[in-house]
Amino acid sequence: MMRYLLLLSFLLIIGCDKNSDGLNDDLIAAEAGYAPEMLEEMVITEINSPQKSTPSKIIKTASIRFETNDLITTHKRILKAIKEAQGYVQNDNAGTHSYGRTYQNLTVRIPTRNFDMALERISEGVAYFDERTISQEDVTAEFIDIDARLKAKRALEDRYLNLLSKAKNVKEMLEIERELAQIREEIEAKQGRLKYLQSQVSLSTLEIEFYKDEVTTQVTNSYGSKMVNALKSGWNGVSVFFLGLLHLWPFLILLGIGAFFMRRWIKKNKK
Repeated sequence: MMRYLLLLSFLLIIGCDKNSDGLNDDLIAAEAGYAPEMLEEMVITEINSPQKSTPSKIIKTASIRFETNDLITTHKRILKAIKEAQGYVQNDNAGTHSYGRTYQNLTVRIPTRNFDMALERISEGVAYFDERTISQEDVTAEFIDIDARLKAKRALEDRYLNLLSKAKNVKEMLEIERELAQIREEIEAKQGRLKYLQSQVSLSTLEIEFYKDEVTTQVTNSYGSKMVNALKSGWNGVSVFFLGLLHLWPFLILLGIGAFFMRRWIKKNKK
């Protein structure tokens, strides 16, 4: 780290003694003795040099799914375990599938130090897990690298700010401000990634799904029952037929009267 501070001090001293007509990468290289990219890599190397051990950055996640006999009781028990672990529910939704399964899904964030305890409490009373997955991702190397590059970008930003204070004309100022804008954009991106990693490390994510299958009773008819149903269906058909004939009674009476007179007329002609 001492080498890093001496390097920056050396750059500032040299920068105060130099004059320029235009600002570009060649100018930075001439003043510093290194190109901006080389300066960034040197600072990163210096920061990453062995000084003291960095605590491991581990992202823990888990996913569990199981069946329960009482959705409401299980839900209350899980919420109690989450509260005791100082966690919070990020997402909670319930629904019913078309085949009769009622389910509830929760996405939970729990402080990593309480992760194992919370998982154990939530798993109490569960006889069988359809799914139980626990994973750990070591992001220590990425965390250190991003942190080092962020410090290097900030050092480079300070260097450009120093050059901006010595700008001789508008052209130099515009060139420096353009470089500063790009550097600050990269700083914001690295800060965002670092913040995200820190959040994932400090708060573990737990996906929970529990469900209950509704019991449906299906009646299987025996062969005898089917015969009885068939006879009933046939009798119903005959009844419908005779009921239909009743609707035709006026026509049947007229047909009978016509047949009577026709028969008498035929007998009369035979005589």
